[in-house]
Amino acid sequence: MTTAIAQQQEAARRPLRWRALVGYSLGDFGCNLAFSLGSTFLLYYYTDVAGLTAASVGTMFFVVRLWDAFADVLAGRAVDRTMTRWGKFRPFILFFAVPLLFMSFLTFRVPTGLGDAATLLYVYVSYAVLGLLYSLVNIPYGSLASAMTQSVHQRAKLVASRTLGAAAGGVLISYIIAPQISDLRAQKDTLPPDVYLEQAQAIFTNITLLFLLLGSIAFGLTFLWCHETVVRRSATVTVKETFATLRQNRPLAILCGASFFYLLGYYTVTGATLYYATYILGDPGLAFQVALLSTGVQILITPFCPKLIARFGKKTLFQYAGVLTVIGGVGLFLTPDGMVWFALVCLGIKGVGFSLINTMMFALEPDTVEYGEWKTGVRSEGATYAIFSFTRKVTQSIGGAATAWALALGGYVSATAEVATPDQPGSALLAIKVVFGLVPAVAAVLAMIVFVTYPLTDERFREVRDESEARKAALDHAVLGDRGAV
Repeated sequence: MTTAIAQQQEAARRPLRWRALVGYSLGDFGCNLAFSLGSTFLLYYYTDVAGLTAASVGTMFFVVRLWDAFADVLAGRAVDRTMTRWGKFRPFILFFAVPLLFMSFLTFRVPTGLGDAATLLYVYVSYAVLGLLYSLVNIPYGSLASAMTQSVHQRAKLVASRTLGAAAGGVLISYIIAPQISDLRAQKDTLPPDVYLEQAQAIFTNITLLFLLLGSIAFGLTFLWCHETVVRRSATVTVKETFATLRQNRPLAILCGASFFYLLGYYTVTGATLYYATYILGDPGLAFQVALLSTGVQILITPFCPKLIARFGKKTLFQYAGVLTVIGGVGLFLTPDGMVWFALVCLGIKGVGFSLINTMMFALEPDTVEYGEWKTGVRSEGATYAIFSFTRKVTQSIGGAATAWALALGGYVSATAEVATPDQPGSALLAIKVVFGLVPAVAAVLAMIVFVTYPLTDERFREVRDESEARKAALDHAVLGDRGAV
């Protein structure tokens, strides 16, 4: 029995097979076919296709995404209370991934002719259900990393693969959608408004159906190729144990605090991407280049992250990346209208910074799981990731709403059946530049200040992990000794 436990512990630090890395990458690819599509294009869809006002969408985003944050906590509790023959995490991916993707289709399919009140009700309900299903898939998916390996190096590979999958999903979305919207807007003077809006709706309908197919395949491979190897003392975690773990997890609290500010800036940007390309750079087709430099640059940066982590450590690299985010954000705010080359340079600088930040966040979160187990003796991957994700969802709520509210304050004019592509006032253009450049720069400065006190360096993490594993081995040995004595 003791030999079997030792073999399990050894397996938890063994190099991961390529299928596990690819499978984990495909999981975030699938998640982002729903998540990035919503965070990047849903505000635009609601205002310029469904015809909702920016103010009403901002309020809806705030309310529903705040609900999403609490849905994450509920999902985390569900994960920590689950144990099946497939493990704790994979069943959620198996049973909820396809409903998630189908709900994304329904979210981008707002019926016409319902009236203002009924339309808003549909928008609230469909987006709230989408958020709940996303939590039931993404929380177990994110928690899976800390159960697949305890090796610092292997976890860095997992995070790198995850980041690549997410970036590939985000780039694919913009690559497919942005040119179609650009081509359609080029015909705005020749198409009747109702025909223009019908064709705009068709773009999102066809895209979400395609993503339903691609995402189902991706999630299926994640389920088949990713497995849990980390030894746990108990199958389930009580509510009392969960909150005891979280109360004493200082690294998690600091990580969540820094992530709050970084992601606040990120979510204001994603919602404004198509607006920035259309009204500041002058062509909605440039949304693909914007996405490529904002998030797609992760495809180039991420393969180097394991080596950068080994060279500088996660904490130091996290701080360096913030400086790049500030430089790029300020540059984007100061970019003159139509100066595409300068905007793209600033986007590249900012994109490198956020690529590193996003990778480090997901690399640091599993370390806080180990710290929580070392501190309390209870391993709660689901609840820990849920708290981390709760922070992300709160910032998504505030950031997405702030973008819409800023547009409303700037006097942004939504599409109507009579005027499908209205001209925008200068105040609306200024609002777009503020949320796209200045807000993320200020948020990054605040995040760097918070993260200065983060205590869990890579060296300290190894000490915590080894002490925790030694305790578990000693406890198992003592239990086996007692049984032998009986």
